[in-house]
Amino acid sequence: MDFDLFVIGGGSAGVRCARIAAGHGAKVGVAEERFWGGTCVNIGCVPKKLLVQAGEYGAWAEDAAGFGWTIRKGPHDWAKLIAAKDREIARLEGIYRKLLAGAGAQVFDARATFIDAHTLDVGGQRITAERIVIATGGHPERPAIPGADLGIVSDDAFYLERMPQHVTIVGSGYIAVEFAGIFRALGAETHLVYRQPLPLRGFDHDLREALAEALQAQGVILHPNTRPTAVAADGERRILSFGEGETITTDLVFFATGRRPATERLGLEQAGIRTGAAGAVLVDDHLRTTQPHVYAIGDVTNRVNLTPVATAEGHALADSLFGKTPRSISLVNVPSAVFSTPPIATVGLTEEQAAACGPADVYVARFTPMRHTLTGRARKTLMKLVVDQATQKVVGAHMLGEDAPEIIQGIAIAVVMGATKADFDRTIGIHPTAAEEFVTMRTRTRVVEAARAAE
Repeated sequence: MDFDLFVIGGGSAGVRCARIAAGHGAKVGVAEERFWGGTCVNIGCVPKKLLVQAGEYGAWAEDAAGFGWTIRKGPHDWAKLIAAKDREIARLEGIYRKLLAGAGAQVFDARATFIDAHTLDVGGQRITAERIVIATGGHPERPAIPGADLGIVSDDAFYLERMPQHVTIVGSGYIAVEFAGIFRALGAETHLVYRQPLPLRGFDHDLREALAEALQAQGVILHPNTRPTAVAADGERRILSFGEGETITTDLVFFATGRRPATERLGLEQAGIRTGAAGAVLVDDHLRTTQPHVYAIGDVTNRVNLTPVATAEGHALADSLFGKTPRSISLVNVPSAVFSTPPIATVGLTEEQAAACGPADVYVARFTPMRHTLTGRARKTLMKLVVDQATQKVVGAHMLGEDAPEIIQGIAIAVVMGATKADFDRTIGIHPTAAEEFVTMRTRTRVVEAARAAE
């Protein structure tokens, strides 16, 4: 065989797997047809957070008056922001290339497809490998409605030549609510059209309600319980039809209606590799596909689609195959964040999930952050603990508010370790902080059981 391991995909999962395997002494090849670092580095988490931070500076300029500062807020320079973002992304992509080269992996700037179970076509070159890893990630989807090609998806949002003044976003998942906050903070009239009664389906209900309130407080115009039906062009503008004959004329229609594993045209059928719903590669607990020597990691498996999960899977697989230390990662209690405005972070079970397992004690705190008692900004923080009543273990922690991702990262350690409510209670808080609320909540808000959660 030409390689001990060949990795298809140079995103977070693929690069980590290739780099660690090469470090263990394996002969490794890795192919990427688009850009190194994958979605997260180039058209996902990293540039998105930079745009979120751009919006925050505008809000801070307004808020400064409450603290005695007079700051004149000028117009925002979108082109300057995008140029700065592009420089940072180029720097990060270069780091990914250097990491692979430094580890001794052979890099191919090409598309790789299966010829058979051990053979790949890599940019026209026939290559064989003892083991192969599929790490091609995912891509955004447009809805199947007339004129859908007149709208953009998240990949396109990072390369807009100018800042739209009127934006209509279709969807209510994390991408939709994050970009709603970004465009609104940068000055656009922003509409959010979605079919659920509340945004962020699958998240804790209290968080979903609090986020809807926060979006409205920010000035985002919500259109819940409705579906898009068509997009039409009106010169350079767009007309979105939705619901029962409603329309919005807008500068930009942005579809954030889901992502799909990137498995098309990989030739998986040539290798006998099965896929499931939405084209996701099926894997077992050891990340093996239906071909035991072919593995799949990251978003292409459509399990927990988060960058840290993808990198952890890649690292664990490389260690297991070549490091003489077989191991796996747990997909239980994986913390995550939504960089909405304000942000959300969560770890563990929602109230509804906990109640399905047995009675749960719920503790909820809502308050105005200290900063905004002076700024006057209508922004609230919500914190929530979900506690298994029988064991008193904290099985869920949820937060909406400034610094939520930074705070929940630390709380996640306690939840993963199985800390009880008593452990939280005897921890001294840091004052004055928002985070101390997690260790000072003493009064139970409610008890929830399966029947009540179902209601």
